[in-house]
Amino acid sequence: QVQLVQSGGGLVQAGASLRLACAASGNTGSTYAMGWFRQAPGKGREFVAAISWSGDSTSYADSVKGRFTISREYAKNTAYLEMNSLNAEDTAVYYCAARPTTTPTRVYRDYGVYDIWGQGTQVTVSS
Repeated sequence: QVQLVQSGGGLVQAGASLRLACAASGNTGSTYAMGWFRQAPGKGREFVAAISWSGDSTSYADSVKGRFTISREYAKNTAYLEMNSLNAEDTAVYYCAARPTTTPTRVYRDYGVYDIWGQGTQVTVSS
């Protein structure tokens, strides 16, 4: 089984940048697609970005497209979410997730199909 440990996040001003990291440990020999989701107070969990196992395919929510970038570094078993031009609407707890896959180029946008979750990290953007 894979475990995910998140780092990064914090309190920033509007317009700033942050990078979140999601490090996988355990049975990392399997192939996993990765995703980032967020949950603001009083709201449901929302898709942010996803990346395929191969890294060739990515997908973004319309609200973050052009501002956020998802990537992965295989040597470190780590996925990243680079967040630029942050605004108050980006304030939420961010979660990374992993899903075993046999399709290297497939991305998954539905949080219900992910099996493994990180512990969550708070991102607060002050306006």
